[in-house]
Amino acid sequence: MPLNELVLASHNAGKLKELQAMLGDAVRVRSIGEFSDVEPEETGLSFVENAILKARNAAKVSGLPALADDSGLAVDHLGGAPGIYSARYADGQGDAANNAKLLDALKEVPDAERGAQFVCALALVRHANDPLPIICEGLWHGRILHAAQGEHGFGYDPLFWVPERNCSSAEMAPADKNQLSHRARAMALLKQRLGIA
Repeated sequence: MPLNELVLASHNAGKLKELQAMLGDAVRVRSIGEFSDVEPEETGLSFVENAILKARNAAKVSGLPALADDSGLAVDHLGGAPGIYSARYADGQGDAANNAKLLDALKEVPDAERGAQFVCALALVRHANDPLPIICEGLWHGRILHAAQGEHGFGYDPLFWVPERNCSSAEMAPADKNQLSHRARAMALLKQRLGIA
């Protein structure tokens, strides 16, 4: 599918910059904020469903092909929670409250049972009613620490142990994280599907 411009279904300037860097100069990425301030309700029960909802909404309001991502943390011991509710896990009180709630939920759980993965689902639609959205998923496997470590990143990064680097996600340089992360893995698949080097 030839593509030289798309709208990102996010008001997050950091995410826009990160995805533009990953896509390179071949595709101009515009923010949904240029077209609307309204966020669609995320009523899906999975990362994929919510990504498709956001992409369809962005395509509808912009008239452009649209890319959306839905991502979060899935902890094995918690049956995949916080999952699609990762950002709102502690009732919208922010990262520190989310991390505190997660540590409390796992306080008696041994290391061997603290497996987790960051999940990213990307959905690209050519138009709002596209019957064949492109879906690319990325998983980043690790485990949940007993206490926060590191100063970089955001969200659950200080609690997410990255075995291949022997440190938390928040202890990694941003450039390293952007090569290993769930979002980077999903984006690599998307670039492959779009034929972008």
